[in-house]
Amino acid sequence: MTSRETAPRQRPSDAVDVVLVGGGIMSATLGTLIQQLEPTWSIRIIERLDDVALESSNPWNNAGTGHAALCELNYTSEKPDGTVDISKAVQINEQFETSRELWQHLLATGQLADQSFIQRTPHMTFVRGAENVEFLRRRHATMTAHPLFRDMEFSTDRAEIARWTPLLTEGRDADEPVAATRSVAGTDVDFGNLTRQLVDNLVRHGAELQRQHEVTSLKRTKDRRWRLKVKDRSWNAPRRTSTVTARFVFVGAGGGALPLLQSAGIPEIKGFGGFPISGEFLRTDNPEIVARHHAKVYGKADVGAPPMSVPHLDTRVVDGKSYLMFGPYAGFSPKYLKKGKYLGLITSLRAHNITSMLGAGLKNIDLTQYLLGQLAAAPESKFHSLQQFMPTAHPKDWEKITAGQRVQVIKRDADGKGVLQFGTEVVAAADGSIAGLLGASPGASTAVSAMVDVLDRCFPEEFPSWRQQLAAMMPSLDGVPADAREIDTTASAADEPAAGLPEPVDGVLPASVYESRADSRF
Repeated sequence: MTSRETAPRQRPSDAVDVVLVGGGIMSATLGTLIQQLEPTWSIRIIERLDDVALESSNPWNNAGTGHAALCELNYTSEKPDGTVDISKAVQINEQFETSRELWQHLLATGQLADQSFIQRTPHMTFVRGAENVEFLRRRHATMTAHPLFRDMEFSTDRAEIARWTPLLTEGRDADEPVAATRSVAGTDVDFGNLTRQLVDNLVRHGAELQRQHEVTSLKRTKDRRWRLKVKDRSWNAPRRTSTVTARFVFVGAGGGALPLLQSAGIPEIKGFGGFPISGEFLRTDNPEIVARHHAKVYGKADVGAPPMSVPHLDTRVVDGKSYLMFGPYAGFSPKYLKKGKYLGLITSLRAHNITSMLGAGLKNIDLTQYLLGQLAAAPESKFHSLQQFMPTAHPKDWEKITAGQRVQVIKRDADGKGVLQFGTEVVAAADGSIAGLLGASPGASTAVSAMVDVLDRCFPEEFPSWRQQLAAMMPSLDGVPADAREIDTTASAADEPAAGLPEPVDGVLPASVYESRADSRF
């Protein structure tokens, strides 16, 4: 029995220092940071489902990439003059580095049980067509000029690409121009596994976890605390509703964050809306196929497609078993959570965000057309998308799975209308007493940086005294510029096998592959 399973039932009325709404990677990360910095503060995690990490943090509900901008083209935009802007890629890579630093600290101090949540998995970008090949060549040249990406490989040689992963080239038209980049320092991250380990550690050190409890509303009290109304969803609940008060509340409820922040009535949430997008993946566990593809391979998005719909053929390791996953295929559901209410979108509409929602819709006609096309696409057409990556794919080897819900942030722009924002956004009250996270990709991979931002914005008096301890756990927070970091170059591409999974070092993750600072390694 784990420590999570022994968490006490909530009392009818209670007061704590910190309430974390939602048991996903964001709440688990913020709770971990707070517990490290202020171990005497009382923390309560309130999760509406049967266990933590069952929504967006579940490994089958997200891409699990460990977003480091090594392969995702949407982080490297092409300017009108043909040059490639990599500033977003640098930012994402540095943020993921911060996440790895915290994880390594927690492993080194025995607060994470093991490294089973992260696997060495090369990240690749694969494109077809002469124009895309030329773009990828320019992107590679620009990125490898930066120290963070200098080990990235580029090739138009089919034999070389086949050595990296043969499923991309077998059965492909020999006259079709193709190109690929590869970064052997990529990862596959099971954020469900990581979240459970983080929450177990929180509970071991005094935090409380209430599963099957749902926060239905938040109200300010006269003493400037927050009173949360909580519904017990368990079938044998002795009391259906109760309250808890807190000095600080973080709403890390994924798509459910928007309505809860609206319930709190903070002015900072005005103008914000959310557009839910669902998705599907194809998955195979055929060992003959899985053993011949060891990489996360991202392609180029269709016109109008949101970043979360960039096609990718990924190695996934979940509970020690390897799979391949392809997708996502975009869909639509009005629910804000996979296991949420169908009226989520409707009930989030307010007088202050209708203009934002309509404005974003008018500005993103191509996205609407893309979603309609995806909804109307026949199964044969969807499978053809996989065959563009893997020409030898056969339907008998693949099954369809439903991914998690993603809610794209809609906010007011400079002209007072709405804009669809691809990314994540922290929304915090001016007094720092409540904050929440909206948005999707890159999401979990940059959770640590996002939660450090929450600490900075919500605890301005305490944060200066925390900086030294935070920097000890995450050296990248000390302000060392990216180009001054030492990047390990000992992982030679020639050492990588053409197919199959590499043997891990000391259990799971070879240290030399991930070393980007002397103080941060796996």
